[in-house]
Amino acid sequence: MTPTKSDAEAGTESPAELRYASTVMLFRDSEAGPEVLLLERSGKSQSFGGAFVFPGGKVDLHDAHRDFESLYAGHSDIEASRLLNVPEYGLAYWMAAIRECFEEVGILLAYNQHGDLVSFKDPAVRVRFTEYRDQLNRSEITLLDICREEKLKLATERMLYYSHWVTPTPLPVRFDTRFFACRTPDHQESIIDNHEAVSQVWVNPAEALRRQREEDFAIFFPTIKNLIGIAQHTSTEALLDDVAQYRDIPRILPLRVEREDKVKVLVPGDEGYHYRETAKTHY
Repeated sequence: MTPTKSDAEAGTESPAELRYASTVMLFRDSEAGPEVLLLERSGKSQSFGGAFVFPGGKVDLHDAHRDFESLYAGHSDIEASRLLNVPEYGLAYWMAAIRECFEEVGILLAYNQHGDLVSFKDPAVRVRFTEYRDQLNRSEITLLDICREEKLKLATERMLYYSHWVTPTPLPVRFDTRFFACRTPDHQESIIDNHEAVSQVWVNPAEALRRQREEDFAIFFPTIKNLIGIAQHTSTEALLDDVAQYRDIPRILPLRVEREDKVKVLVPGDEGYHYRETAKTHY
């Protein structure tokens, strides 16, 4: 998977190589409306330390393994690549999102051999998959191994492509990230790994934004923007129905422009946003 450059990156000196990544917005219903899962990154984390973000991480070579295509319950790689506007390996983003979700919070978006969503209601099944997760995090097995052993199909059709964000060039670590939206399976509980994530919270998107404005609740900028986009919905069903209609999702590269000792973050469509690096920018 070869990184590409946007127009904003043209003319810059040796921008950091983009790392492909996937992020999952997991939703569940509550009396307060839909809730989304946010993870607090460890202060030692290479990226986003101390901030709340959605579960997710880098796409790696295992995620692009061709054998996975027969284990997906949704798109083919051709269909997935067309949705993401990439030449090939689009399914790797869905794969990475499912893998990272299982690694980080223990939620597995997959169907068992009977065609039902994987459930951990049975204590024996929960124990077995907890061990799978531990082995996966120790790099002793891959998710492909788990799928073969348990005869699973990954529930990619439940994961709706939501947005596409890119880290600006001045940062030394940069990500090209696809965001997906999905309902949390019944009878699965989110449990953090206590490694990259040190705490978790299920929270209504509007309430998360209020805490960010009024309390010491640090949220990463793209996470804030994605929360704004979903905060008006009153149920998970309505939210996902809306996301399912999204087409031609744009690639968003924020610019943080410094003017008269003030810093303002701009995104495409904002007044003053441009791709030429004539103003001092950083992120």
